[in-house]
Amino acid sequence: QLQLVESGGGLVQSGGSLRLSCAASGFTLDYYAIAWFRQAPGKEREGVSCISSSGRSTNYADSVKGRFTISRDNAKNTVYLQMNSLKPEDTAIYYCAATITIVRSICVMTSTSYPYWGQGTQVTVSS
Repeated sequence: QLQLVESGGGLVQSGGSLRLSCAASGFTLDYYAIAWFRQAPGKEREGVSCISSSGRSTNYADSVKGRFTISRDNAKNTVYLQMNSLKPEDTAIYYCAATITIVRSICVMTSTSYPYWGQGTQVTVSS
């Protein structure tokens, strides 16, 4: 049983912060790159951030650079997304996704590269 479960979403005012968690069960994340995607109503799913399986490389969408930070704790089998200075345009359902990787020093934010997905957690930022 391979499962990813997101948590930490909620309602926050503009400028506030949230920390999302992605907890894995049924497998270890040691050899998986992890990405966060988000989808707002009426819009396509977009990549937010990713972290390589080694934890040494990260990527961010231009819209969140300097505000969001992705990290991982393999001992806890969990990946985090720290979101600061939140804006109303950050409102979306946030999904965690995992893909096994041979090259442990890179990650990508293309959704088709990720076969394993969580159920999503809602983030709402009021203006």
